[in-house]
Amino acid sequence: MEAPTIKSFVGNSFLLLLIVTIVIGQFAPKFSRCALKERCGECIQTPECAWCYDPDFGNEPRCFEPELKFQRLKKCAEEFVLFPDNIQNVVTNLELTKAHNGDKTIVGRIGRSFNAGGVRDKMVPVAPQRIRLKLRPGKVHSIEMKYTQAEDYPMDVYYLMGLSKSMSENEKLLNLGERLATTMKKLTSNFQLGFGTFIDKVVMSHGNNLTENFVHPCENCTVPHGYQHVLRLSTDAELFSRAVKQTNVSGNLGAPKGGFDAILQALQCRHQIGWREQARKLLVVSTDANFHIAGDGKIGGNVKPNDGYCHLSYDGSYTQSSYQDYPSIEQINWSVKRNAINVIFAVTDNTVNTYEQISRRIEGSLVGKMDGDNSNIISLIKEQYGLISSSVEIKDNSSNALNIKYFSKCLNSAGALVQTNKCSNIKVGDVVTFKINIEVLQCPKNRADHFQTIQIYPVGMHESLKIDLEMICECDCEKPGNRYYKENAPACSRMGTYKCGICECSPGTFGKQCECIFDSLSTNITVNDCTPPDVPSALLCSGRGQCVCNKCMCELRQNENERVYGEYCECDNFSCERHDGKPCGGVDHGRCNCGVCQCHDNWTGPNCACAKSNATCYAPGVTDGKICSGHGKCECGVCHCDVSDEGQYSGKFCDRCPTCPNRCTEFKDCVQCQQYNTGPLKEPEDCSAQCSKFTPVPADVITVNDKNNEVLCTFYDEDDCRFNYVYYFDDEQIVRVRAQKNRMCPLRQNIFGFGNRNGLILY
Repeated sequence: MEAPTIKSFVGNSFLLLLIVTIVIGQFAPKFSRCALKERCGECIQTPECAWCYDPDFGNEPRCFEPELKFQRLKKCAEEFVLFPDNIQNVVTNLELTKAHNGDKTIVGRIGRSFNAGGVRDKMVPVAPQRIRLKLRPGKVHSIEMKYTQAEDYPMDVYYLMGLSKSMSENEKLLNLGERLATTMKKLTSNFQLGFGTFIDKVVMSHGNNLTENFVHPCENCTVPHGYQHVLRLSTDAELFSRAVKQTNVSGNLGAPKGGFDAILQALQCRHQIGWREQARKLLVVSTDANFHIAGDGKIGGNVKPNDGYCHLSYDGSYTQSSYQDYPSIEQINWSVKRNAINVIFAVTDNTVNTYEQISRRIEGSLVGKMDGDNSNIISLIKEQYGLISSSVEIKDNSSNALNIKYFSKCLNSAGALVQTNKCSNIKVGDVVTFKINIEVLQCPKNRADHFQTIQIYPVGMHESLKIDLEMICECDCEKPGNRYYKENAPACSRMGTYKCGICECSPGTFGKQCECIFDSLSTNITVNDCTPPDVPSALLCSGRGQCVCNKCMCELRQNENERVYGEYCECDNFSCERHDGKPCGGVDHGRCNCGVCQCHDNWTGPNCACAKSNATCYAPGVTDGKICSGHGKCECGVCHCDVSDEGQYSGKFCDRCPTCPNRCTEFKDCVQCQQYNTGPLKEPEDCSAQCSKFTPVPADVITVNDKNNEVLCTFYDEDDCRFNYVYYFDDEQIVRVRAQKNRMCPLRQNIFGFGNRNGLILY
C-alpha cells in the first residue's frame, strides 16, 4: 500500500508545483484593470473596459481599453466588441398638475378636474413618474425630475393630543375643532380632519392603576389609557369639533408620557385612521411633557420589544399598551418614511429642546412652541404647514450598492447648479428641477439584487419617481440561449461551456480549450512540443512562457501595451529598434511585429524614424529654394550640411556660414527705415511698401540665441553709425528680427570753434 501512496503524493506535489509556477509566471506583475479581467461579466463591471467575444480573436487578453490608441492594433472587429452603455427608457411621464386661479379648478392630463370642495382622483406633483434604467457599474447616469407645488393639494390632518391634567387649563381648547376646520378651508378645499388622544401605559410606575384612581383619576377626568383613536379622518368639520369638545383630560403618575406609542399607531394604522394615498399628511402632536423611550417599558413589566405593527381594537383602543415596550425613535422614523407623513410637535417651552433633538432624527418633522396658555395651536399648524408646503426635500430608498446625488438651481434659473436635495420659498405653480446622478458602486453577490426598484420622493408625500433599475453585471453571451453560449462545446474539448469567446471548464479540467485533465496531468506535458523542431537546444517556450498540455502559454507583461506571442513565444511587440524611446517611433510612425519594424506610409528606416518627405528640408521664406539651401543633403527629413571652398555650412537648413554670404543684406534696408528712419527706404511710403515681412523688436543689447538659429548682422550707415540686428525663423517659419534700439554714432569735434564757446560741437 505504500507505493501508491508515495506515487500519489509525488503526483499531487508535481501538480501543485506546476499550477504555482503558472500562476507566478503569469500573474506576478501588476496589470491594468482591464487586462486582469478573465470573464466578460468581470470585464464590463469596470467602466473603461470592453470585451472582445470574437471566436477567432487569438491568445490576446479579451478585456481591453478601447480608448487607448494601441487597442486598434488588437484587430477585434467592431461587431464583436461589447462595450455597454447606460440605457434609459421613460415609462410614464404625465404632465405636472397645473393650478388656475379664480374658481379653484385644477386641470391635469389625467383624472378629473374638481371645483372647490370636490374630490380629485389623481394629482401629479412630480415628473416623470416611472423610468427604466440599465446602468453599468462605475458609470454615472443623470436624470431630471421636476416638482411643482400644486394648488388645493389634498391634505389630511390628524390631531393627536396628550390629555395631561395641565392641559385642562387651556380654555380655548374647546373651540379647537371649529378654528382648525376654518383654517384648513383657507389652506385647501380638499381636506380631512381626524382626532386621537394619549396618556400613558396603565401599569405601575407609569400610571396609578388603583381602583379608585383608575376610575376617577381627577375631577371631571377621563379614564387613563395608552392611546385612543377617537375620530377617523373625515371632511365633517362639525363632527371633528364635537369630538374635541367632548374630550376630557386625565392623569398619570409621572411627567413623561406614552406619546411614542400613540404616534406609531397613528402612523401605522393607515386604514383605521383613514390616511389617503394622494394627500399631504400631517400628524400634529400636542403635549406639555417629555416622552418615554424604548426600554422604559421594562420598568413596568413590558419586556416584549415593540413590533412596529398596528394594534387597534374595533373601538380604536391600543391593545398592546400594557404588553409591549415603547417604540424607538428609529421605528418612528422608519414609519414616517414608509407612510410619507409629516409630524409636527406642538409643545410647551419646557420641552422644546428635547423635541428639537427628536425632530433631527425623524425625517420631515418640525417643532413649534405653544404659548403659555396653549391658545396658538391653530396658528402654529398654519405656520408649520406653510413651511412644509413652501419647501421640498428629495430623498430615496436606494440600497448600499448605489450612490445617488442631487443637484438643483431651485428657483434661480440664472444661478449655478449646486449639490442639494432641498429647495424653499416655493409658491403654487412653481416648478423646481432636480438633476439626479445615479451610480452603481458594485454588483451585489445575489443575482436577484441586480434588479431593484428605487423610489425618489418628496419628503411627506406619497408621489414619487419610480426607477426600475437593472444593473449591467453580466454579458448576454454568458447566458443560455445566446449564440455565443454553448454547453459541452467542441471548442472546449466538450469538457466545458463556451461563453463570450472563452471556455469555462468543467471541474477537473483546465486549459484554454479545457484540454488538460488534472488526473493525467503528468502525461499531458511533452517538452518537444514547446520548442521549435529545428532548434534542439532552444529554451522551453523561448524562455518566456510555460509549457502546459503540449502548448506554450506565453507570459504576460507588466506593461499591457507589451505582449509576447507566437507558437513558441518567440515573438514580441517591444524589442524593435527605438526612436524617442518608443519601439518603431511609436504608433504614429509604425508597429513592432516579432522584432521587426513595420513602418507607416510616411516613414521609413530601421526604427521608422525617417520621414519620406523632404518638405522639412526647405528653408522658409525663400521662393524657388533648394533642398537644404543647396548646401546639403536631406536624410530622414533632416539637413546634413556640406563643406565647400567658401566654408562650413551649418544651421537647420544649411543656410549659415560665417565666411559665406547670408541674408543680412536682404533685410538691412528694412531694418534701417523701420527702426532708425534712415537708409534708401527712409521715406514712409517706400518703407511701408517694401517692408511687410517683419517689424523689428528693439533691444538695448543684441545677443545671439543659438537655439533659435539666429544670425547676427552688423552694418555702418551713411552717417558712419553702426547698428546690429539678428534674424531667425520661428516654429511657423516666419522671419523674426531683433534690432539694436539706438545706433552707435561717433563723437565729432568742430576744429574751427564756431557756434560754441567751448569749441566743441557734438553730433
